[in-house]
Amino acid sequence: MRNSLLGFAAAVWLSLALPAAATPASGLPPAEPESVGMSSERLERIDALMQRNIDAGLVAGTVTLVARKGRVVHFKAQGMKDVERDLPMTTDTIFRQASMTKPIASVALMMLYEEGWFQLDDPIADWLPEFADMQVEHIDEQTGETELRAAENDITFTHILTHTAGLMNSYFGDTGRYAEVADVRGDENLASWTERLATLPLRYEPGTRWEYSQATSVVGRLVEVISGDDLDTFLRERIFEPLQMRDTHFYLPEDKIDRFATLYGPDPENDNRIMLTEIADADSRYVAEPRNFFSGSGGLVSTAHDYIRFQQMILNGGELDGVRLLGRKTVELILANHTGDLPLWLPGPGMGFGLGYAVVLDRAVAHTSDSEGSAYWGGAFGTIFWIDPEEELVAILMKQVRPYTHLSVRENFHNVVNQAIID
Repeated sequence: MRNSLLGFAAAVWLSLALPAAATPASGLPPAEPESVGMSSERLERIDALMQRNIDAGLVAGTVTLVARKGRVVHFKAQGMKDVERDLPMTTDTIFRQASMTKPIASVALMMLYEEGWFQLDDPIADWLPEFADMQVEHIDEQTGETELRAAENDITFTHILTHTAGLMNSYFGDTGRYAEVADVRGDENLASWTERLATLPLRYEPGTRWEYSQATSVVGRLVEVISGDDLDTFLRERIFEPLQMRDTHFYLPEDKIDRFATLYGPDPENDNRIMLTEIADADSRYVAEPRNFFSGSGGLVSTAHDYIRFQQMILNGGELDGVRLLGRKTVELILANHTGDLPLWLPGPGMGFGLGYAVVLDRAVAHTSDSEGSAYWGGAFGTIFWIDPEEELVAILMKQVRPYTHLSVRENFHNVVNQAIID
């Protein structure tokens, strides 16, 4: 009887806190914030932060979700999913995850690691021979002339999981040449794209530098070759279905388009207020044919409901609701720093990089209220998450704005979540 009353009370709380249609959609069971050491009053600052950005016209709408100790304490949709069509944001809205695909693809590869298929210091050329005998591009600083030399180090599984493989990228070096080779062509699949990427020289010796790249798409290709399934099938059968992530896809089914958020961009001539970038319809590249290319670097669409279930599984040490995808020791390995003291230009000082996650090493140097040992990543369309093992906390922000570097909403989201922890 007591358990029944507690369950009823939790359901009543969630029905008051959320729209009725969203009641079952939080992904995890609800709790009164104070019961898990958070302040109801202070959590309201999340709403205020999001509304300020919406009212300023900097974002169309947001979905925010916070869970502590496996219980949801905040779940809110604000603003609009599509301004032009007058469609309000809802808690079941589907968002382009972009690089928040990377932790999922990386976990997929580590599931195969647990099956004994490879060691982290093995060369990936054992499985992808196109990456054997790589050459490294050396540029004379005085003359600017380029010389190719045989790589001294093999690209290992650790390198490809940590952005230290040396791959050409769209940020540094000959970005034009990279774009010519790395752009997805027609109806090709991940196999042909990876083979073409391997024809480019490396920018540096593997393991000697950290540069963000399309390495996690190579991670996805490794999953395909080792498992024998394409990445879409592997993720669906081995991760999404077991975790009940029913709205996570590489390509959105057309019957879910009405839940797809429109993408916006800032208008520099109008105080960076939002303007339409990509409307959420059947012509979106996340919906339209062909559906052959499965990008481990940034191809997934998902909901807050689904994404928190995945990250809660990681926070739990590899298990959720009786479904175990990873062993606890493997999760510890994933969240460890694998990049030593290499500078990480994107996460910044005080941060290290695990196997698919940035990790906080020194919170003072990193200027973050997250605990040391916290792990996070974000997406190019403005989404972000982090997990804080010390505080048993998961937080997710979903929005669709690109570029977003003029905004501080992601950074401020950390502050307004963490200040609500009172015990």
